[in-house]
Amino acid sequence: MRKKRGISTRALIAVLALTLLIGCSLGGTMAWLMDSTGPVTNTFTVGDIKIYLTETTTEYKIVPGVDIEKDPKVTVKDGSEACWLFVKVEETNWPELKDGQTRKVNYAIADDWTPLTGHIGVYYREVPAAETDQDFYVLEGNKVTVSENLTKAEINAIATTPILSFTAYAVQQEGMADAAAAWAAANPHP
Repeated sequence: MRKKRGISTRALIAVLALTLLIGCSLGGTMAWLMDSTGPVTNTFTVGDIKIYLTETTTEYKIVPGVDIEKDPKVTVKDGSEACWLFVKVEETNWPELKDGQTRKVNYAIADDWTPLTGHIGVYYREVPAAETDQDFYVLEGNKVTVSENLTKAEINAIATTPILSFTAYAVQQEGMADAAAAWAAANPHP
């Protein structure tokens, strides 16, 4: 007779069955601590700034002693981001003054605009974000003042038609250190 070495098939099946039975009963009573979260959704919207520059009339007559109604207005549209708002005022063919003379055709910038240091004719203001249109008039009193002392000879001395032009710019406030940085961003090639 031969002697078998090792475990018999019956004994192996019995050990496996017992292991399976113990494993199932232990696994059934064991509880794992678990948790999970829902997804985090990021939504990105695009910011924007919209401005308009308008004026009621664009052609005027210079008459001594008669103020000219002139109402250039910059509107920052609703939904625009907080911005630095600029207006550039340029005089073309404007009568030059000689020593000791005072201007006889004059205008002033409205008080709520600040001159930008180092840039002649450029003014700025900070505009917060808003849900409604925001209007900003450029000229004080919405007028150009004509002196009653303006003479016909002085008018005739003006070689070409004087022009006063306005250009508006807006640059986001966020990411801009100050008005000078915003102006540089709006005018990279001055």
